[in-house]
Amino acid sequence: CKSRWGTLAVMAVAFRERSRSILEAAVTCYAPAGSNERKIGDLYASCMDTAAIDKRGSTPLQKDLDRVAGIQSAKDVAAVIVALQGTAGKGGKGGDGGGRGGGIGPVGLSGGADLKNSKEIIANIGGSGLSLPDRDYYFKTDAKSVQTREAFLKHAAEMFVLLGDTPEVAAANAKTIMAVETPLAEVTKGRADRRDPYSRYHKMDFAALAALTPDFDWKPLFTNLSVKTTTSINVGEPDYLKKFNAQLTALPAADWKTWLRWRIVNSAAANLSKPFAEAAFRFNSGVLSGVKEQPARHEFCGAAVDRMMGEALGEVWVRKHFTPEAKRRMSELVENLRATLREELQAAEWLTPETRKNAVAKLEAFTPKVGYPDRWRDYSSVKIDPKSFYENMRDAGSFQRQYQLAKIGQPVNRNDWGMTPPTVNAYYSPSLNEIVFPAGILQPPLFDVTAGDELNYGAIGAVIGHEMGHGFDDQGSKFDAEGNLRNWWTAEDRKKFDDRAGCVIDEFNTLDVGDGLRHNGRLVVGEAIGDLGGLTLAYRAYKRSLKGKPEPPVIDGFTADQRFFLAFARVWSSQLRPDALRLQLNTNSHPVAKFRANGTLQNMPEFRAAFACKRGDPMVRPEGKDCKLW
Repeated sequence: CKSRWGTLAVMAVAFRERSRSILEAAVTCYAPAGSNERKIGDLYASCMDTAAIDKRGSTPLQKDLDRVAGIQSAKDVAAVIVALQGTAGKGGKGGDGGGRGGGIGPVGLSGGADLKNSKEIIANIGGSGLSLPDRDYYFKTDAKSVQTREAFLKHAAEMFVLLGDTPEVAAANAKTIMAVETPLAEVTKGRADRRDPYSRYHKMDFAALAALTPDFDWKPLFTNLSVKTTTSINVGEPDYLKKFNAQLTALPAADWKTWLRWRIVNSAAANLSKPFAEAAFRFNSGVLSGVKEQPARHEFCGAAVDRMMGEALGEVWVRKHFTPEAKRRMSELVENLRATLREELQAAEWLTPETRKNAVAKLEAFTPKVGYPDRWRDYSSVKIDPKSFYENMRDAGSFQRQYQLAKIGQPVNRNDWGMTPPTVNAYYSPSLNEIVFPAGILQPPLFDVTAGDELNYGAIGAVIGHEMGHGFDDQGSKFDAEGNLRNWWTAEDRKKFDDRAGCVIDEFNTLDVGDGLRHNGRLVVGEAIGDLGGLTLAYRAYKRSLKGKPEPPVIDGFTADQRFFLAFARVWSSQLRPDALRLQLNTNSHPVAKFRANGTLQNMPEFRAAFACKRGDPMVRPEGKDCKLW
């Protein structure tokens, strides 16, 4: 029932099992009413009560569907889009600085840091009108893409039948969805193009926003979401808004009604009765990722709690599963890698003194976050009913949305995290210039306080270096020490950096991942730079940690250096279903796991020395093709 399986998936399963024990205890422990433990227990219980969910069918959607049924004009369409924004959202993390708003409608409003003034949270306006995973899914003519579009039409028609339409009307409605979305897809930037933060920065005031869409009144939306019209606004894709404005009046109101009905049911399907949930699974996980079986209900419900009340769950989780010693040791590793990167930057002869000084200043300004937030989020205003799962998800989602929107116009809250503490992942934020490692990823085999240094540096050390490397990848390198979008490079140094990044792009453009498929090097270059720079940094930090210590012994026939590289490779040991592979290549900025290991190691002379590899071997790049960052 998985689209992929490997080390990180095994860790995620362990996280879910630990969360399950916490949540099942919360269901039966009868914690005080209003407490976080009571709320996460009640939310989990409401999700597990499938009999009650199935009994309700689609009735939880009726209020929103009735709104849509009353549409008669373009003005009515705009009013319904505004009304749906008030309750839309699935507990996201706010804006990404690109203005790609969330919600049910074709446009959305979110909050995020001003890319050129990181101390200010502004409004982001962007498009959210595509149902397929990416714009290219609407236009590619290869057999697989055509098959996916046909499967989507069948899926959408099935949803309409579940809402009560006849099969004939449902099939026509599905075609209407594609007719509404395809013109929007035409003006949506591709994922690789959006990697350039300058391309998604168009700051303006409210009057300029209104001029972009003269047929859509933004004032009711701002009022409905309690966002002042005096705030600064970033529009990620102005051409998208212009096209939306044109379609608002050009399309018949009936087409908009059909599309909005679809978006309502599509956004809610996983939280509705079994027929809706199964239909959504068959397309979203089956067609797109090749998964054959749905996950166990407790996995789905645990993920729902983590998504909606992640810090409430995380507070209990870290108390049970993340020790102070683990936090201390991880912080020590982070600082050793920072010191090593400082040495690498200072020794980078290809950088001029001015750029080198700016790079070191940015590194010194990094804020590391380890394990969990210093202060836990207040969920006291969230109301949870153990018998109303859909309403719980809707209301918790609205809380998350309002929490993010309330930041607009306020000072940046550096206590906030973009991931929940139990998450098996990590991230770098260019606007905050921070590296974040949730407790969930700080578990064996990535991080083990009882393991040898070579294993920890090869695994979690490479992750630390990877996230630090994002501060200097194709995107992060465009932000300064304060998190502002600003060119701090000399023209000469920037050209040298782009040439080094170009080597990585070329490598991943040419790697054969099977069936003639390739990565899009421009899409994955940031993550690939993070991997290469991160592992190189981790290896040097490991060697730095050995100063004054004897070389570790050979164990089971492997030297310490070999164990270091094996620990790295184990992180990325993974298998993907063929459909999941295609989806990742089309939409994901991360290379396929196998090549995160092999593609990275092929560039490292230290790896060659450890395993006595030579030119011509599969794990060695051809002469003159080695990629190197610092």
